[in-house]
Amino acid sequence: MSIRRLPEHLVNRIAAGEVVERPASALKELVENAIDAGAGRVAILLVEGGTLRIEVADDGCGMTPADMALALERHATSKLPDEYIESVVTLGFRGEALPSIASVARLTIESRIRGSEGWARTVDNGRVEREGPAALPPGTRVVVEDLFARVPARRKFLRSPRAEYAACLDVVRRLAMARPDIGFTLEHDGRRALSATQVEDRPGRVATLTDRALADNSVAIDLEREGLVLGGVASLPTYNRGIADHQYLFVNGRPVKDRLLMGAIRGAYAEMLPRDRHAVVALFLDIPTDQVDVNVHPAKTEVRFRDPAMVRGLIVSGLRRALDAAGHRSQRASDSALSMWQPEQISSPLGGEEGAGPQSGWEGEGTPQRLALEARSYGSVNDARPTFFAAPPQARAEPAWAPPPQTSAFPMGVARGQVAKTYIVAEAEDGLVLVDQHAAHERLVLERMRAALNGGTVASQALLIPEVVELDESACDRLEARAEELSEFGLDLERFGPHAMLVRATPALLGQSDPKGLVTDLADELAAFDEALSLKERLDAVAGTMACHGSVRAGRILSVPEMNALLREMEVTPHSGQCNHGRPTWVKLAHGDIEKLFGRK
Repeated sequence: MSIRRLPEHLVNRIAAGEVVERPASALKELVENAIDAGAGRVAILLVEGGTLRIEVADDGCGMTPADMALALERHATSKLPDEYIESVVTLGFRGEALPSIASVARLTIESRIRGSEGWARTVDNGRVEREGPAALPPGTRVVVEDLFARVPARRKFLRSPRAEYAACLDVVRRLAMARPDIGFTLEHDGRRALSATQVEDRPGRVATLTDRALADNSVAIDLEREGLVLGGVASLPTYNRGIADHQYLFVNGRPVKDRLLMGAIRGAYAEMLPRDRHAVVALFLDIPTDQVDVNVHPAKTEVRFRDPAMVRGLIVSGLRRALDAAGHRSQRASDSALSMWQPEQISSPLGGEEGAGPQSGWEGEGTPQRLALEARSYGSVNDARPTFFAAPPQARAEPAWAPPPQTSAFPMGVARGQVAKTYIVAEAEDGLVLVDQHAAHERLVLERMRAALNGGTVASQALLIPEVVELDESACDRLEARAEELSEFGLDLERFGPHAMLVRATPALLGQSDPKGLVTDLADELAAFDEALSLKERLDAVAGTMACHGSVRAGRILSVPEMNALLREMEVTPHSGQCNHGRPTWVKLAHGDIEKLFGRK
């Protein structure tokens, strides 16, 4: 077959295959055109997820009839004033979006420049159907109807209207997040789905489009290095999601989905998030145009950096600095968590008036004999729990022989007691703090170990009698191969036959640890991640395992001085708001939350 030039309508359909994959792709191009036109407000209307109708109206500069005709020609654009394609600063410039969309749908453009008459032009699947005057306010309105209606091979690959709508909503959310100076509205099937005013700042716009709770559970990012500027917001490690769809990345105001940037986020949150959980971030990277290529993808969703290592380092450093500065912050108690607190209904004594039972005076000490006497006197109470007096409450508080310290001096408050031998109850100036003693101490031990490792090696404590730990031969081989790395953590191991390891010393930071359990867990960690992780990641995993073994266990009774010492150390230790597995180490009930529980507010 000889080479031939393809007809114009077929060329447009091929271009549409690159640019217009689904309704969300067409919507992205139209909204970007509105933004580049200098719009202050953009109104979007969708029907059936955009498969039947997409309408985008803006109050931008508008087009003349001549410009409108050129806009529907291939490779015609107003966004590239010269031949320096690498210096483009607009969201789009290839000039293929409108003719490509018009080749696979019915496209109507209405536009008016301020001080002149409006004009409209309709193209139905590549054929100009009509054009003439139109009445509309200054700006442009573009309507796309019946996308892929005459291309059944493309139409059948569209997903359900609900799935297509979700993709359209994500596109609008990302574009709106990049431009807080523009107001956006989105209606779907007659229902307002998104509304963002143009007066919000960037953090406010991010919170509006993601979750209002993000404002209270995030840190601000602000870092500049060698002409690169990084800004935005990032969630605390304890405020996370099950998927990475809540990570929004922008390069020079352009929404992108770049593997390098996503990997940098994962690296910054390493050892802070639970497995299969993802941070909520919105990062805005401003970079000189000569250091980034935005034209490596037809839809411009990917970019290529001249120095990717510097960009990755900037993101990791910016996130780490902000998270380190957050210190002991943790996620605030959500409304759903507060709703789990339910008041219990206790009926009045049988055969008497409400409140007519014996009065339990507060004078004297609450001795067990007195408590038992009061329990017998209330034998007629109809409590829902059959074992109401079967066991004492699993909580403990000590008499305050000395005046308690002032709560205003300490962000984490002062210890008031211990619940279930696991949770520390502390009173802060602005509320009640509950601390998971094991999770908190685990993080503290890990940070101590990292600090010691950065200063050289971790101090070790020799065992009076070396302990023999029996393992299978492959586990012993892995431990023997990493013996030198483990010695940096203060763990001295020797091979003791084919199926055993000899433990001569353990890290001094762990105190009275269990050498057998520690070595067994380390062998399992090395088996799971030995080859998959880098040396630094392996060392972090080892440090995390050791910290877990050296931390205060749940079920251990702590004295009030010990509790306060733990709280004070948490206040000065970075990342103490989450344990080594990413779970929160403490939660706070603000005074307002407590008042809500008791119906006072």
